[in-house]
Amino acid sequence: MPLPAGHAPRSGRRLAAAGVGLAALAVPLWAVGMTVWQPLTEPVGPWSERLPEASTYWARDLRFLALLAAVCGLVLAGAGRRSWLTPAVLLGGGALAADVAVDRADPTGPGATVALVVAGWLAVGITVASAVRRDGATGVDGPRRAGGTGPSDAPGGAGLAGAAAVARPDRTVGPADPHRPVGVAGRDRAVLAGVAAVAAVLALTAVLTRSPTGREPAFDPAALVTALLLLAVTVTGAAAAAPARGRRRLTAATGVAVTGGIGLPLVRLVGPADRLVPAALLGAALLLGVTLLTRPALPARRYPLLVPVALLAPLALWHVASLVSAALSPGAPLTALAGNSPVGGGDPDVLPALAGLVAGLGTALVLARTAGVPGRPGHRPAPPAGGSARPANAERRYP
Repeated sequence: MPLPAGHAPRSGRRLAAAGVGLAALAVPLWAVGMTVWQPLTEPVGPWSERLPEASTYWARDLRFLALLAAVCGLVLAGAGRRSWLTPAVLLGGGALAADVAVDRADPTGPGATVALVVAGWLAVGITVASAVRRDGATGVDGPRRAGGTGPSDAPGGAGLAGAAAVARPDRTVGPADPHRPVGVAGRDRAVLAGVAAVAAVLALTAVLTRSPTGREPAFDPAALVTALLLLAVTVTGAAAAAPARGRRRLTAATGVAVTGGIGLPLVRLVGPADRLVPAALLGAALLLGVTLLTRPALPARRYPLLVPVALLAPLALWHVASLVSAALSPGAPLTALAGNSPVGGGDPDVLPALAGLVAGLGTALVLARTAGVPGRPGHRPAPPAGGSARPANAERRYP
């Protein structure tokens, strides 16, 4: 029961290059946030008249978002495989500890910026090398051709067992066993779609970042550049999670990119007190675009439920996470460890990046519950009795 070549997984080389490139781009953003933006947020002198407030350390918030963008980029580079997911998460934890230590040292100047960029790129390179070694240790080192078969014979990560079919770009092959892992050409579409949804919510978090005055010259450009980087992660992840190549995928990906590229600056132009509604509308548009890319065969009857979910779920989850963050003040220990002045005036030391991450993960789960999980084995129909070139309900495999 062969499948058209258009449904074959695309080579992972371009996705790996894009993911590593996004992670590499996040490093200079983090370094500039440390050496240029962070000094702008710290009170001058121990008797400064300007005490830190809840959103004083906006540079730290944007740095944490840049670190999350780097982690997401590496997950994309590994096509969602567990062999890349684990090192990427470990890199994120190590980078958070390094951020606090470097912040305590108060580096400034071009030399410090270059040194941090080099160190960050070295950490990304070591993480990539570790993930590649893990791929090699598990046999995910490229298509195997035993007995004249294609990449369906190559072992891979367990998370890819849900792929419905594996085909070489120059030929079609039969559907893979849903309980058998596939080769490196395969990808975990569920993880990739989840990364796209998380990055979309993080982009909104970046564009909603506030400062006590909002008049710092570097503040608006910093927030916007961080949001655009996360938008790039969103588009890349959604396009990678799409079940097939073609004009429809290109059109949908371009639509998401253009919508975000225009919408994020427009939201930033709105006053801080009035940004929430336009940000929610933009988030709904981005998440619907991600859904169109990752689940092109979603039945039309689901959209009346999906639209309000995409509009309200990120907003509600972000508010809940922000309230919990305000109650717990998770930024206070980090502020103390970094040697910065504590937030005063009874204001909580919140971490918007953490609230955005929690809201993004929750949104991804809600979308999966509402629109289905891309590439889930249960969505593959049973082959007809006589066999055919394609099952009648084949598109249901890509909800």
